[in-house]
Amino acid sequence: MTAREALQAQLERGIAALGATLPDEAVDRLLDYRELLERWNSAYNLTAVRNADEMVSRHLLDSLAILPYVHGRSLADLGTGPGLPGIPLAIAEPAREVLMVDSNGKKVRFLREAIRSLKLVNAKALQSRVEDVEGTFECVTARAFASLADMLGWGGHLLAPDGVWLAMKGKHPAEELDGVPEGFRVEAIHALGVPGVDGERHLVVIRRA
Repeated sequence: MTAREALQAQLERGIAALGATLPDEAVDRLLDYRELLERWNSAYNLTAVRNADEMVSRHLLDSLAILPYVHGRSLADLGTGPGLPGIPLAIAEPAREVLMVDSNGKKVRFLREAIRSLKLVNAKALQSRVEDVEGTFECVTARAFASLADMLGWGGHLLAPDGVWLAMKGKHPAEELDGVPEGFRVEAIHALGVPGVDGERHLVVIRRA
């Protein structure tokens, strides 16, 4: 079995464990994305995760774990870094328009190359501070980006009236809940099980009050 075949088996097992259904070519594209990330990472230091197995679990499967909670036809991924969870979500649902936002030029250059080489016609990358982004989105995602107070303070204007904000966290963010700004409410906090990932993962679901 080649190294890629082993990673494919790991990824497919994880997708099955999550109960996710992806388009036909999604697994290949996810693996292509991982290879591209690994290649660029040596020069650009895009992620601290360097082990191939861990990239599958801690990047790809971690991103796909929130799929059941993603709604709407437009999504903004704030502080996306090298495209997490934005690129896996764009691959998983080609009909959804995904805008990935980061202020780091190196990361946005990588994102544009990933979008081009993976032929992600539904994805765009924007180099910007979150507070300067315009428009509204039916879903907003943010992974380990900032406190709930800061992320909503900077980016709350991007959430459509009936939209859903998905904040990806490690441990339960109990101490952050009092900081949720007026006009927003925490609808639910889900503990996530990510195949191959030890430690806590939580998803905070926020809507307009």
